[in-house]
Amino acid sequence: MTSLNMKARSDGFSLLELIIAMAITMTLMTAAATLLANALRVRTRENQKSDALADTQRALNIMSREIANSGFYLTTNGIVAAESNQNEIRIRANLNRFDFSAGVNDASRNGVIDSGEDITYFINEADNTRYLARHDRYGNGSTVLANRIDSMNIHYFNQKVTYTAPPGGSDITNVSAAEVPVANAKYIVIAISVTLDAVGTPTSPGYQPPYSVLLCSDVALRNSDLWIY
Repeated sequence: MTSLNMKARSDGFSLLELIIAMAITMTLMTAAATLLANALRVRTRENQKSDALADTQRALNIMSREIANSGFYLTTNGIVAAESNQNEIRIRANLNRFDFSAGVNDASRNGVIDSGEDITYFINEADNTRYLARHDRYGNGSTVLANRIDSMNIHYFNQKVTYTAPPGGSDITNVSAAEVPVANAKYIVIAISVTLDAVGTPTSPGYQPPYSVLLCSDVALRNSDLWIY
């Protein structure tokens, strides 16, 4: 009896058992690989989303700071009306008017001819993408502040306003006051829409739907005698 039991234990697995075991292993490995690939796609998508939002927020901060200073030591609000509209804005300011250091001459102090004093912000389109650019007329030319921009809308008011920024929208709504001509503006609202295209098709594994977010910035032109708050 003992010899028979030892013989039975030494027979090993049958071919059918090996095939079943391999099939189960392959199924588990395929499922694990699919889950890992989906996780990597989601992570990549989130990284793209974070980068796009960070770039746009940084660009908005730069725009807001420089637009707020427009009109410094000028007789206007500093916005060049002929070259400013809903999708573009040109601002001017005599920023070094009171800079009496040795490297600044009278021409620089008395005119808007230096770097950072004549700036245009605009949306440009190239290679199937839109990007927000900053052009310094007397400085280093044009630089890209943010890419993957869907749209930019600039609104001009003579007082502080309230509005709604719809999630996934392209512009503000329900504004509490009417817009005014650019030359009369004292308060500006900038709305930039950032959109990431869908990845894959809705029925495919790892599908990522399109993503859109609206970022807004309120800017008071501190040199235009804004007093209504």
